[in-house]
Amino acid sequence: MSKKELNNTEIKKITSSKGNRKAWFRGLKKFLRKTGRYKKPEFVFLGEEFSYGGIILSNHEGTDAPMSLELYLDIPIRMWGAYEMNSGVIKMYKYQSRVYYHEKKHWNLHLARLFCLIASPITNIFYRGLNLISTYRDARFVKTIRQSVDAIKRGENIVIFPEDSTNGYLKELEGFHAGFVMLADICLKRGIDVPIFVTYFDKENLRYIVDKPVYYSTLKKDDRTRCDIAKILLDRCNELGKMSFEEADNQPLQNAVSQ
Repeated sequence: MSKKELNNTEIKKITSSKGNRKAWFRGLKKFLRKTGRYKKPEFVFLGEEFSYGGIILSNHEGTDAPMSLELYLDIPIRMWGAYEMNSGVIKMYKYQSRVYYHEKKHWNLHLARLFCLIASPITNIFYRGLNLISTYRDARFVKTIRQSVDAIKRGENIVIFPEDSTNGYLKELEGFHAGFVMLADICLKRGIDVPIFVTYFDKENLRYIVDKPVYYSTLKKDDRTRCDIAKILLDRCNELGKMSFEEADNQPLQNAVSQ
């Protein structure tokens, strides 16, 4: 949905909620912006800016990409996140120490466990305010889809970091998990043709490159499978990370999809 498709009352309702962030959390974000740990990136739009009720795909870059979006976007968003990060401090500690810091960021396991004794309780407080939509690797994923569809209907944007980070957070992504395609497919069956924004956070140059949105119905043509669609968007995400801005202006995703 674009601003033109929403009346002033609907826009005011959506933007005032900021994804249902509470006052204490908005204050915390203001403090984090002042610390300078997460500097404001330059958002480079190759097409139109973010709309309402869309899907935003991004590389992860550890905490830098999610925090850049949370701190500096002025649109309502809901992020997908592993349920372990949204299930209390004990499960968060186990997930952060072993999966996030040890497996994905390649820290020594003992160092990760020691560090997370302090980091996990603090992170837990932050995640309580973030209002994540939990993701699961089993039948409970149905709950993820249901909550996401409801959020899209309210005009919120779903932010998803679909990269396969088995080997860590890499500059060139190795794969996309296709859960977001399932979400878009269910939305389409319910009469919602969601715009999908492929983005890439260039941490080194502090730029967030946002591609021209492509509607799911366009991606779905020619009987493409979910894996086919995920691969198309993975390739585009990697292209965004490599191209110069001169190249970017001449290579919108729409061209690749229409071939």
